[in-house]
Amino acid sequence: MRAVFFDLDGTLWDSVAAITPAWNRVLAKHGRTVTAGDMAGIMGLTDAQIASRFLPELPPEQGVAVIHEAAEEEAAVLYRSGGRLYPAVAETLRALRAEYGLFVVSNCMDGYVAAFLHAHGLEDVFTDCAWLGHPAADKAANIAALLARYPTERAVYVGDTAGDGAAARTAGLPFIQAAYGFGAPAERDAVLESFADLPEVLAGFWE
Repeated sequence: MRAVFFDLDGTLWDSVAAITPAWNRVLAKHGRTVTAGDMAGIMGLTDAQIASRFLPELPPEQGVAVIHEAAEEEAAVLYRSGGRLYPAVAETLRALRAEYGLFVVSNCMDGYVAAFLHAHGLEDVFTDCAWLGHPAADKAANIAALLARYPTERAVYVGDTAGDGAAARTAGLPFIQAAYGFGAPAERDAVLESFADLPEVLAGFWE
């Protein structure tokens, strides 16, 4: 099997506008509000990193508990209404499914990937998904876990941030950077300017 692993935020969709009000409902209890720009800046970070950024005055465990509460609130919102898929994501994924095993590997928390799949009717597109703590503690380890579960002859990781690139390399995969996402230019093996270009990028990548 040839496989394509995907990051979620900044690669397949942008959920910032949908989730910012949900986060503010929770953070307001602790005297904090965030903007859409603040939310865009945490995409790809772990819950502990987000707690350190948004609630530095709280003890780490308490801060993480608040972030988990906000994540539950956002998942409920996204499950109902979804986020903003990038152009051509759904139809391109369905076309790729005929040739590749497709996987989501994200640093998100429980419920987030399920909300993405449900809201946009993509449950049948992906072979499997992994997220923070399910099954492993970080993105590189989750990629490795899925590679062990689904032996592949070739695989790549598609993401938008330098952290995605680092995770791909740690897991031994080439990295295709989504230039339209949240990340700055990073070390990469190929660049994806538009999601609709992915079949062509993959074909050229593996010729």
